[in-house]
Amino acid sequence: MVDMSSAKLCEIASNPIPEGARVGFFKTRDNVRLRYGLWPGSGGPFRGTICLVHGRSEFIEKYFETIADFQRRGFGVATFDWRGQGGSDRLVGKRELGYVEKFDDYLVDLESFHSQILLPDCSPPFNLVGHSMGGFISLLAAERNRMMFERMFLSAPMLSLDGLPLGLSAMAKVAEILCFFGLGEMAVGRKDDKRPSSETFPGNELTSDFERYMRVVDIFRERPDLAISAPSFRWLAAALGAMARVSGDDGFPARIKTPVLMLAAARDKVVSTAAIEELGLRMRLGRHGVIAHARHELFMENDEIRAQVFAAFDAFITEQTPA
Repeated sequence: MVDMSSAKLCEIASNPIPEGARVGFFKTRDNVRLRYGLWPGSGGPFRGTICLVHGRSEFIEKYFETIADFQRRGFGVATFDWRGQGGSDRLVGKRELGYVEKFDDYLVDLESFHSQILLPDCSPPFNLVGHSMGGFISLLAAERNRMMFERMFLSAPMLSLDGLPLGLSAMAKVAEILCFFGLGEMAVGRKDDKRPSSETFPGNELTSDFERYMRVVDIFRERPDLAISAPSFRWLAAALGAMARVSGDDGFPARIKTPVLMLAAARDKVVSTAAIEELGLRMRLGRHGVIAHARHELFMENDEIRAQVFAAFDAFITEQTPA
């Protein structure tokens, strides 16, 4: 019997669960158990379902406010935790380590969710909203199958990392060599890296909004099992290798047949804004915009920035679905 208690969503005063939640687990085709959540639309005419996919280290609870924003626009929301993070199965003994064997494993997660949960349990049309790592994985999925989603709205997609000392291919090779010598499960980063707290807010790279930053801190205090820390060298090698393939493939933009809007953050220090702009200029069915003053997590930013993000969303997706 599956223990459903671990699928339970964490609710705190500053982060209420949006109305109508249904949660559970499903297993991917390679037998990894993932936690998912479904929400109905709640405002006005129903406009379809948003498939919401998160960034590295994120989890369902972090997006409660954003889920409610989509509900008020008439959308149902379907989302899940990637393998190795949130309430889904962890892949190595070091529970807080960010780890994946190969980046295509994330495609297995998305494709399994699409076939097992989204198609049978949710109502079309299906549009995707993806952040950071989730945005990049979504582009890879669109390259494989243009029929999965009507449109894709991507927030700071992880096409390259900011501040790399070498090119993507060279960095991927370095990371693979370290994995070859048995360091795949070693964390990338400093040993003194701290879990988010009020002390780490000043100068953080994610958001300028203190309350939204502290909301995640409060969730971790209540549910520390949802947290993951630094990525492993195995995750880094997989990510860099996938990004290097896309960057070096001149035909990749033309193979994206799904309409895409990518938003970049002007002050992003996590992913490369330049890489987003470059791909946006090369895509036939895609375009991009840059949000001034924004840091990496556009949906977790201050009200003024979030208003710009949702204005772009409304223009790109909501106006395409008749009331």
